[in-house]
Amino acid sequence: MASSAPEQAGTSAETQPRQPIWLRCEKKPFEHRSALTPTTAKTLIDNNFEVFVERDPQRIFDDEEFEAVGCKLVPNNEWPSAPVEVPIIGLKELPESTDPLPHTHIQFAHCYKQQGGWADVLRRFREGKGTLYDLEFLEDPKTKRRVAAFGFHAGFAGAAAGALALAAQQKDGGKGVLKGLKPYKNEQAMVAEVSEALKTVQGGKENVKVLVIGALGRCGSGAVDLFRKAGLPEDNIVKWDMAETAKGGPFQEILDVDIFVNCIYLSQPIPKFITSEFMAQAGDARKLAVVVDVSCDTTNPHNPIPIYDVNTTFPEPTVEVDTKGVGRRCTVVSIDHLPTLLPREASEQFSKDLLPTILSLPQRTTEPVWTNAEKLFKQKLEEARVQDEKNGIKA
Repeated sequence: MASSAPEQAGTSAETQPRQPIWLRCEKKPFEHRSALTPTTAKTLIDNNFEVFVERDPQRIFDDEEFEAVGCKLVPNNEWPSAPVEVPIIGLKELPESTDPLPHTHIQFAHCYKQQGGWADVLRRFREGKGTLYDLEFLEDPKTKRRVAAFGFHAGFAGAAAGALALAAQQKDGGKGVLKGLKPYKNEQAMVAEVSEALKTVQGGKENVKVLVIGALGRCGSGAVDLFRKAGLPEDNIVKWDMAETAKGGPFQEILDVDIFVNCIYLSQPIPKFITSEFMAQAGDARKLAVVVDVSCDTTNPHNPIPIYDVNTTFPEPTVEVDTKGVGRRCTVVSIDHLPTLLPREASEQFSKDLLPTILSLPQRTTEPVWTNAEKLFKQKLEEARVQDEKNGIKA
């Protein structure tokens, strides 16, 4: 039975006020993951949190799973009406709007690296006097590493999508196109399908060669793990990281494999890995047929893979590369929420890693993981204000 939103964020005066947190629904199409799971929600409740969960038929976890552990269910997309002191947690960015944002939001906002529309997003926070704690920038103050990331599952799922795209591409006389990716029940089901698909590739899986850039990171290790489990010979899995890319691209080695998986974290401008012109120059000697850009810096002005300009989707997972009419076809997978292909496993791992940080939310004015994130938010807020002034938009 659904509960209404709290009138006040707390409990009776006889007990310590509970810390409220509101899990919003996801509005991005085909996004099935969740920032909180029934497991982590129960831990929060056991530690004096009050957890509100919006009903969401798209979420991998049933509403009843949350209700069973003590969460209070509220209507879908009700968060704009939540008390302003209640932090709102979600995963993907909010739908485009000009509505001011007065709440505290914990989410991936994709607006700190001057991505498309970045200033518009931050303007909403400035006008609403809200706060953004971007999940991408919640970092352990000692290690400087993100406290939680979907990296491993992003790489794992991205590699799977790339392998399926390669197999599909060789159908229909080389005109085949991968269609309709859907979430898998579990990792085993994904690996089984990929393994079978690679058997249909010309020469079999023993003839498939792949290159993973960023192989030492969480994302890259996930991609390598998928290829191994799908049965590719170890020698066919080329693993690069910063040492190999230090010489600067474009890289001939990328053109010499069937599948290239980009798993880097782009924090500053770097030389391009490949370009359409570079691919065309290789002519018929180019082996490269599929690029998986897990990093998905599509609208980033420093994107090192400027051979495409749109994000792809689960219904339409690939986009064609303009090869200047030279050599074999090449397609790009550029889905920006790949881990949702394994929604339950990815959510459980991410939420478990995020849990210690969320447990410290009541101390967010003093805990470095939160204060550092807020400092960065204010810095980006000012950058957006300056950008608006340049564009003639009044603050």
